[in-house]
Amino acid sequence: MKNEIEKLKTLFERDIKKVKTMNELNDLRINYLGKKSKIQEFSTMMRDLSVEEKKECGRLMNEFKTYVEVEITNLRKELEAKELEEKLSNEKIDVTLPSTKINVGSVHPITKMINEVEDIFISMGYDVVEGPEVERDLYNFEMLNLPKGHPARDTQDSFYITEDTLLRTQTSPVQVRTMLANIEKTPIRIICPGKTYRKDNDDATHSHEFHQIEGLVVDENISMADLKGTLEVFAKKIFGEKREIRFRPSHFPFTEPSIEVDVSCFNCNGKGCNICKGTGWIEILGAGMVHPNVLNMCGYDSNKFTGFAFGIGPERMAMLKYGINDIRNFYINDKRFLEEFDKVEKVSYESK
Repeated sequence: MKNEIEKLKTLFERDIKKVKTMNELNDLRINYLGKKSKIQEFSTMMRDLSVEEKKECGRLMNEFKTYVEVEITNLRKELEAKELEEKLSNEKIDVTLPSTKINVGSVHPITKMINEVEDIFISMGYDVVEGPEVERDLYNFEMLNLPKGHPARDTQDSFYITEDTLLRTQTSPVQVRTMLANIEKTPIRIICPGKTYRKDNDDATHSHEFHQIEGLVVDENISMADLKGTLEVFAKKIFGEKREIRFRPSHFPFTEPSIEVDVSCFNCNGKGCNICKGTGWIEILGAGMVHPNVLNMCGYDSNKFTGFAFGIGPERMAMLKYGINDIRNFYINDKRFLEEFDKVEKVSYESK
C-alpha cells in the first residue's frame, strides 16, 4: 500500500505540472481527491488489512491528501493572479478619452418643497407621520366632524372604492389615526405629508392628484396665539424674514374657529402687483383650532386639551416660490422644466 501511494504521488506531481487553466486544475482535483479517485479505492482496500496496517495506511493517505490539497491551493492562487494580470492588461481604460455624458436627474420641485417644510417643522420639534392613501370613510370624514350627509362633503368630490373606502381627500386622517393610537393621550406635535385625491378637473391651478402637508398640535392650554406664532416662523423661513401674515375668518368642519392665512407679497412687499392681484397679500393655507368634537371622538377630553391644525399645499407653495404658473407642469415629466431646478435657485425673497 505504501508503494502504491508513493506511485500515486509521483503521478500527481507529473500531472500538476501540465495544468495551465482553472478548469484543468478542477479536473485534477477531482481525479485525485474525488469520490472515484484512486485514493478512495485505497480506502476500500483498507478493510482487509490488520489494525496496525490500517493505522499506517491511514496516516500515509492523510499525508497524501494534505499534500495534494496544498499543491492545488498554491497553484490556484498562481492561476488566479495570472488571470487577473491578463485581464487588467487586456481591459485597460484610456482615461484621456472624452467621457460619456451621463444625464443625472434633479430633485423634483414638489419634493424640494416638502423636504423644506419638513425641515422647518422638525426644527420646531414636530414628528413626521404618514398614513395610507386608501382610507376608510370613518377616518377621512366622520371622525373629522363630517358625518354622512354633511353638506361639506360635496366640496370634496371623492374617489370611492367601496361604500366605506376611498382615496383620501386630505391627510387629516393621519391626524385622527395618530390621536387614536396615542393610548396615554399625551401631547402631540406632528406634520403629515402625502398624496391626496379629489375629482377636480385638471387645469392650471387644479389637479385630481395633489399633495398636502397637514400639521397638528394637541396639548393643554394651546391657543390661537400659538398657531399664529408657529405660522409666522414658517412663513418667514419659506418666504423671507420680512414677511408678515394675517388671519381671515373662514370655516372648516374640523376646526373652530377656522381661518385662512395670508402672507405679505414677496414680490412687491405689500404694495400691490399682479402676483397678489393688487392686494399686497397672498393666501397660503387654511388653519384653525381643533374642533372639540374631533378631540372627543379621538379620546381627548376637550375640557382639558386644546389644539390647532393647519393644511399646506406643497404645489401652491412651490408655484409661488419658484414662479410656476401652471400646476400641470409638475406632472408632465418635461425634462426641460425639471432641469430648471438643477440650477442655482432664484434670488432669495430676502433681496426683494
